[in-house]
Order: sequence, then C-alpha cells, then structure tokens
Amino acid sequence: MTAYDYDVVYIGSGHGTFDGAMPLAAKGKRVAVIEADKVGGTCPNWGCNAKILLDAPVALQHTLRASNGIVSGDGKIDWAKNKAHKQAAIDVIPDALTSGMEGSGITMYYGAGSLVDAHTVKVNDEQLTAENIVLATGLRPRKLDVDGTELTHDSKDFMDLDEMPKELVIVGGGYIGVEFATMANAADANVTLVLHGDQALRGFHQPYVEQVLADLEARGVKILRNQEVKGFAEVDGGVEVALSDATLSADWVLDATGRQANVEDLGLENLGIQASDKGIEVNEYLQTAVPSIYASGDVIDKEQPKLTPTAQFESQYLMHRFAGESDAAIDYPVIATNVFTTPRIAQAGVTVEAAQADPDTYTIQENDHNGNWYRAVDYEQDAKITLIFNQDKQLVGATEISERAEDTINALLPAIEFGYTPEQLERLVYIFPAIAFDAMTQL
Repeated sequence: MTAYDYDVVYIGSGHGTFDGAMPLAAKGKRVAVIEADKVGGTCPNWGCNAKILLDAPVALQHTLRASNGIVSGDGKIDWAKNKAHKQAAIDVIPDALTSGMEGSGITMYYGAGSLVDAHTVKVNDEQLTAENIVLATGLRPRKLDVDGTELTHDSKDFMDLDEMPKELVIVGGGYIGVEFATMANAADANVTLVLHGDQALRGFHQPYVEQVLADLEARGVKILRNQEVKGFAEVDGGVEVALSDATLSADWVLDATGRQANVEDLGLENLGIQASDKGIEVNEYLQTAVPSIYASGDVIDKEQPKLTPTAQFESQYLMHRFAGESDAAIDYPVIATNVFTTPRIAQAGVTVEAAQADPDTYTIQENDHNGNWYRAVDYEQDAKITLIFNQDKQLVGATEISERAEDTINALLPAIEFGYTPEQLERLVYIFPAIAFDAMTQL
C-alpha cells in the first residue's frame, strides 16, 4: 500500500471543510487543511455571520416602528457602530476555528493549494500527498463585463463600509441585492435597486417577493425593472450608471449580479476535471473525474441551494465516507432557505409553483396571519404562509412571508423531511406561546 502524508487534504477551510474535517481528525484520520485567506472562508468572515450581525438592528428598527409608539424612538441606525459591532463579533472566528482544527489534530497550511496529480497537492514550495483530496474553494462575487466595472463594489466591500453612502445604486435582484437594499434603506441611504428582468428573488414564491418589493418601495427604495447596465463612469467624485432606460448618479455602486466558483489555478484542467464558473462537476459521491479527488460546498456545480447548511451536510457526508462508515451515494435532505429582508421569506420542500403545476398530486393551503393573535406579539402585518400537502395529508412543502419566517420554516422542517403523518404531528407538544407552536397549529 502506498504511504501518503495524509489520509485527506482539504483545499479551503470553510464549512465545506471544517464541519467534517474536525470530526474526521478526531476519529484518528490524518488530515491537513490548506487556506489562502482567512480561516473559515466566506460565511463567517464575509457572508452569513457578518450579514446577520448587520441585519439585526434593521429587524429591530422595523419592529420598533411597527409598534406604533409602544416603544418610543425612531430606531435610527448608527452604521459605523453597527459595522464595528459586526467586526468585533466575527474577528474572533478565524482563530477559534484554527484552534478547533489544530486541537482535533488537523495540520494547517497557509497559501494557495493546487493539484499536482491524483494524490498530490502543492502549497507554497511544499508538496503534500494524500489518499483523498477535497476541493472546497467556494465562490466569489462576479463583476459585470461593462465599461467602468472597476468603479463598482461587491458584498464584502459593503459589509466593510464604515459609513453608509447617501446615494446608493444596487445592481442585481438576488439574495445580496435585496437584502442589502433593505439594510441600506434602514440606514438612511437613498437606494435604487436595478433589476435585469421583471422579477427579483426568482427562487422564491413571487407573490411574496412582490410583497417584499412593495414594502421596500413604500419605505423609499426605487426599483427599476428590465434594465440592462450599459456601463459606469466617474463623474464629479461619484459614479454615473448608464442603463437601457435611465442614467443614475450614485455615491457608491454595489454589483450584486451573482457569484462564480473559485476553480482557477487549481490544476483541474491538467487532470481532466470538468469545471466552469458554475462549479466543479461531481458524481453522486461528490467525486470529480478523478476518483481520489472530491469537491464540497459552494464550489460544486449542483442543483441544491449553495448555502452554508448544504456545505455542512456535504462535508459531514464526506467525513463518514472517509472514515469508512458509509459507502452510499449522497442523499440530500430537504434544504430550507431564507432571504433576510424585512419581512423575511423562507421556504422548504415542494414549492408553490411546482404544486400548482401538479394539482393531482398536491393540495395548496394558504393561511393569512392577519387574524392570528400571536402575530400581534411582533406587530406583524400582512404575514402569510402557504403549505403544500400530498394526497396522504403529509406536509411536503412550505413557504412563509413574515418577520420570523425562518423560525416558522425551521419548526416545520422535520415534518417535511420525515413525512410525519397527522397522527405523529399530534404528538409534538411545543412550548406555548412560541412561533413553533403557532406554526404547528397551521397544519
């Protein structure tokens, strides 16, 4: 048997790595992790953790203002303090993760890793050999290919702003575009949201999306639809944004038009591993065209949502495979997803659109929360949930718009994933009053 330096070498240290690498090392496997930037990758440093810290005062402001004077004050957000609080909270994460990985027996290497052959990785001037290699290099923001694109900024730049610009243009209607429009508006920026097509958040139930957009407009956000960006130009210290139907002036422009996989400079082409800006192609075992080389997390070209929990699941799946505990193909569970606007939209399982297309299989039930006493606790207005049932009356999908939609969908997720029957649901006795109890009364 060939003697390798390690059992597994991971390139990248985000959720696609550490959620599985640490327990794998704790089981006695020899594990190395290579990181070219901050340990932990995008999510804790420039993504989910940072975003939710910046968003928390926004949600609080929304609730305060909805209280109609029960809580006094206007909820004005000090963005500089908000950013400083965010930074203080996340600055400890890389060292904490490093300590956790080293404490579990993982060897850390710092630099850009690349493939030499099926069992060898180069980092700096050193070559490491491993029985298996995992590529977990994630995504990065994509830039519009137009003149002046260097004048725009990305999501990482936005979350590092010490002061909120007065005139802000956001290009893109995905998670980042709509969520950051919500934050910037709450921090008193004049926001214009530019959509390439007629819809935003295309993966979500559009009537609920339109409700979110209408709320943003009511709070002063300008939304321009069906616009092609022609280019950007520096004018009088600001940025001029040329669109197909308008020209905008901005102090600062956020390009939120998408993200692309970090697949360059990994040596993939030399080994015949197929990849594009959508990610690396893998089989049902997360293997690339080279059986000893795997991929995990957002860098995979896949149908499943590219979210932190997905990467965590994949990393743990690989842990079990490398530990010799399972040789089964990956079996993805129901993956819930959420957009952190105010109000939020969250969903899991069969979508409303899929259910509408197959009425013989599914029954759709929409409940309006306006008459629900518990929603008055958070001063809810116009909250709704749509539930999808199969012919056996099992819950197979749900989507909600509300201030706490993520909590509702999390409460319903076990019923969707495990196919609870009405009789089994009756045996779930939740804390009352609580959002989970309220969610279960909808079934």
